[in-house]
Amino acid sequence: MKNNAAVVYAILAALLFGINAPFSKILLEEINPLFLAALLYLGAGLGMTGLTVLNKTRRTASKEAKLTKKEMPAITLMILLDIAAPIFLLMGINLTNSSTAALLGNFEIAATAVIAMIFFKEAIGKRMWIAIAFISLASILLTIDTAALNLSIGAIFVMLSCVCWGFENNCTRNLSIKDPVQVVILKGFGSGLGALLIAFVWGDLSGSLLYIILAMTLGFVAYGLSIFFYVKAQRGLGAARTSAYYAAAPFMGVLISWLVLKESITGSFLIALAIMIVGTWLALSEDHEHAHTHQKETHDHSHSHDDGHHLHDDHPPVTGAHCHEHTHQNKVHSHCHLPDIHHRHMH
Repeated sequence: MKNNAAVVYAILAALLFGINAPFSKILLEEINPLFLAALLYLGAGLGMTGLTVLNKTRRTASKEAKLTKKEMPAITLMILLDIAAPIFLLMGINLTNSSTAALLGNFEIAATAVIAMIFFKEAIGKRMWIAIAFISLASILLTIDTAALNLSIGAIFVMLSCVCWGFENNCTRNLSIKDPVQVVILKGFGSGLGALLIAFVWGDLSGSLLYIILAMTLGFVAYGLSIFFYVKAQRGLGAARTSAYYAAAPFMGVLISWLVLKESITGSFLIALAIMIVGTWLALSEDHEHAHTHQKETHDHSHSHDDGHHLHDDHPPVTGAHCHEHTHQNKVHSHCHLPDIHHRHMH
């Protein structure tokens, strides 16, 4: 049930981010790419802050663990990558059409998976690799047929943004046990102010009030809410698998491009959609089970005492989700699992 919820979070994150490319294409007609990158993240930070202020229950009784000084290196790297990624993306969108930019977003899946495997030793099974291959094939079919993609400067910028987000996804993976709203707010204001400084030096801060408001609203939805769900999904799925579900985002971008930008519908989309469905099913149906060892670990995050991994007796009994610092003792057992926050063991 917990992993099913994580899948829903990942798909929601993808759908919300999917609106970014086509609507950014429209906004770029009036706003400089560097300035737009700043507005998108500032909109995310302001929007999530507003929700926190309005949510009295969350202010007084949050069940999430707060960020601490220990996470500062990961937070700093996350903000720097989030400054670079949207700037590359928007420069790419400005130099190519939104369909091409949206479809190239699938490159983020491959980048995240390879980085997760190489740098974080995240286990990627054969079934997941096949799923990623199907998803990539669907993207290639769409790109060649509907977007006539060549390695243009715009396409290279979009791919660079995917590499940055691939590293950032794995960086956020280490923050996923903490309060996702706090993570989004830090990402929003930190990356937004950084991009704003760059726009002030090298860009153009002009734009009508209406377009600025629309840009920040898009940022709240496509970056703020999307990142919130993404971080929650990473708890149960790990970086590579959460990124795999992000394959829904390019299709959302293509659909909006059809509806809003009046791009033509081609038969290849239906073929690619079928391949994408197969890839998604493979990812959903992955069965990873083996005897594994949990090393002794002390950390703080939202959890319940009835989930099979939090049977500690060093804290008074509590019912339901809550957070406090707790210690996991050495334990060896076997069950189906994904590379969530308690299963990042070596294989």
